[in-house]
Amino acid sequence: MKLVHLADLHIGKRVNEFSLLEDQRYILGQILDICAVINPDGIVIAGDVYDKTIPVAEAVELLDEFLTDLVRRGIPCWVVSGNHDSAERIAFGSRIMATQGVHIAPVFNGTLYSTTISDEFGKVDIYLLPFIKPALVRRICPEAEIDSFSSAVKVVLDNQSLADDRRNILVAHQFVTAGGMEPERSDSEVISVGGVDNVDADVFAAFDYVALGHLHCPQSIGREGIRYAGSPLKYSFSEVWQVKSVTVVELREKGDLRINTVPLKPRRDMRRIKGPIGHLLSAAVYMGANTDDYLQVTLTDEEEIVDAIGKLRTVYPNIMHLDYDNRRSRALQEMGAATDIENRSALQLFEEFYRMQNNAELEPEQRGIVSRMLDQLRGEA
Repeated sequence: MKLVHLADLHIGKRVNEFSLLEDQRYILGQILDICAVINPDGIVIAGDVYDKTIPVAEAVELLDEFLTDLVRRGIPCWVVSGNHDSAERIAFGSRIMATQGVHIAPVFNGTLYSTTISDEFGKVDIYLLPFIKPALVRRICPEAEIDSFSSAVKVVLDNQSLADDRRNILVAHQFVTAGGMEPERSDSEVISVGGVDNVDADVFAAFDYVALGHLHCPQSIGREGIRYAGSPLKYSFSEVWQVKSVTVVELREKGDLRINTVPLKPRRDMRRIKGPIGHLLSAAVYMGANTDDYLQVTLTDEEEIVDAIGKLRTVYPNIMHLDYDNRRSRALQEMGAATDIENRSALQLFEEFYRMQNNAELEPEQRGIVSRMLDQLRGEA
């Protein structure tokens, strides 16, 4: 059984006011070309299909084109909604589309939508879990003890009856961690860390493969069979070093799992370039590079450059961000940091430190304890 694992398409996304719709059409076409070569038994899409809960019409049209192409090629597809999606909108028409081999998770009602497919090694059960929050699971399972994202997902999965002699696949969209290790993250993701919305990888122990979405860097979590496919395109400059790909999963006999990746080449890459403006505008620098790439440009000139962005865009039309790295900019940063610290109280500085470490605010009771301890240190209590 060979499956292509995709996630985080974010169709309709804009970055720095640049629409990436044509870039997404290009990369989806490339994914279809890859499918024509490797001939998969199906495709799974693990959430964040759209970038907005109410996608623009052009985004809906592009997804329609992609799914129609899959049906035309006879490639089944399994889709779950992510935190960027509207579960209700994604699920619209799902029962009709299932007759054409496009299986979309319905709005979560306490049980997982599943289908069974077969190959020469036996049956494979594919379960679909859309993005869920603890509050939703509490309403559906009021008798269960749910105090976190991890316990919510565990309750849902514990209520499913899996066939131990079959290969079981789960398609899900959650922030998964393992053994306290931080997975690689990107600025374009919307997540909370510090134990707020993470799901422990151990809750997926019963599944042979867990096709995840949410994190934009392709990576396995805890074990090889729990994997983020990553986004097919770079959606922030924190991702410039990532190699985007599609994950190809091959399941043979139960316990025999093989994972490969096929690199994707975007129409326009996302890159950082740095140097004096004269150097960056030199043909020797930009010849051979794709000047249409999306760029973050850092100028190192010490003198003021009049209309720097206009001059740069004569060569690099898709500059998304321009900044400076010189003596003046570094001095301003140092001055701002020093002034900021001087203007804040010890309690405010501790609150910021706590927030950075835990991605959560101090509770009122905790704040009171810290305040009293600081007063004691100053001899005021």
